[in-house]
Amino acid sequence: MQKVILLFITSLIFVGCNKKNTEITKEEKRNFLKLEPDRYNVAFLIMDGVYNTEFTAPYDIFQHTQYRKGIKAMNTFTVANTLDPIRSFEGVRILPDFNYTKDSIPKIDILVVPSAEHHLDTDLKDTVMLNFIKKVDKNALFITSHCDGAFVLAKAGLLNNVASTTFPSDIKLYREMFPQLEVKDSVLFVHDGKYITSAGGAKSFEASLYLCEYLYGKEIAQSLAGGLVINWNVDTVSKFIRQ
Repeated sequence: MQKVILLFITSLIFVGCNKKNTEITKEEKRNFLKLEPDRYNVAFLIMDGVYNTEFTAPYDIFQHTQYRKGIKAMNTFTVANTLDPIRSFEGVRILPDFNYTKDSIPKIDILVVPSAEHHLDTDLKDTVMLNFIKKVDKNALFITSHCDGAFVLAKAGLLNNVASTTFPSDIKLYREMFPQLEVKDSVLFVHDGKYITSAGGAKSFEASLYLCEYLYGKEIAQSLAGGLVINWNVDTVSKFIRQ
């Protein structure tokens, strides 16, 4: 009997230690993120069903600013409603850097809202996420969206007084769902005030390069584009700009 009790206690200790080690490992993973001072903090709002391109295109452009000299580069990181891995629509597993429902989030200068699978339906009912976006909007320098990410910004009430756009085939639905908005079609992106909305897809690169040219100038933007083998000329891109 004593032997059985001893084995039971030993198993409890093992489970407790194993749980502790698992938690430490989870925290250690987060320590890989280092936000450098004197940079723009750029947060990417991700969730299950996020589309690869609308997330990775701006991430690629903005992350590469750290390799350009003489500019205020960008810290890039992800925020989600969990720290558990999320899965993109195409199946890529991504580990979020911050949980916006629990963590203390660094000041966000630029918020990027990529499109996700449910941005036309259930995500628009996620009041916790919408309130997070509203809170960030109060102090952010720029709020950007790609493809149907504009639906989320519109639902949060951020686009009521500015022009915006979204994925070309969803323009009709966008207008029907938000009749109060000034919607632009046949353009790749719209910049109005601090809001930049884009058609998404591969054209997410163009909207991101435009913001870099706005912040850093033509030479830096073309350098970033060249590093990703993109032929960038803002003058040849269909756009609507009202600052």
